[in-house]
Amino acid sequence: MGQVIIINGNAGVGKDTLINFARRRFKIKNISSIDPIKRIARMGGWRDKDEKGRKLLVDLKELFVKFNDLPTKFLMEEFHKFQQSDKHFMFVHIREPQEIEKFKSLTNAKTLLVTRNSVPKMDCICMRNNVEYNYDFEFANDGESVKKSGQRFVELLQSIS
Repeated sequence: MGQVIIINGNAGVGKDTLINFARRRFKIKNISSIDPIKRIARMGGWRDKDEKGRKLLVDLKELFVKFNDLPTKFLMEEFHKFQQSDKHFMFVHIREPQEIEKFKSLTNAKTLLVTRNSVPKMDCICMRNNVEYNYDFEFANDGESVKKSGQRFVELLQSIS
């Protein structure tokens, strides 16, 4: 069975770029706890990741967590599919510390924070409190070519698995 990694970090730090680089070496599933919320928001006309659109997603997610825990249900369905697959890693993007802790306790996932000094910290509703968590691993994506950072990321994944 593969390893589940809850990944977090500010927008623009390179989370998906690193994951895509790792796809050259590993079979990967990459999902977000906001995915089912985005589907619902699109039905209501949401299209943009501007501040107003991000606030909509945050508010909808919070409502669905309280209503029926839709984000966790979605993640658990995807986790069970992952367990039956031949994939090496499942990356799960979750922002909220309490949601990270909930999913981690259900799956024994490891947590990973990606940082990058050259990316200014965003101050939008979706980014607040996203790094206030005691992560298992931290990856500094700073000052290197994509190839070098990607290789270091692959090495980190090898040490986690």
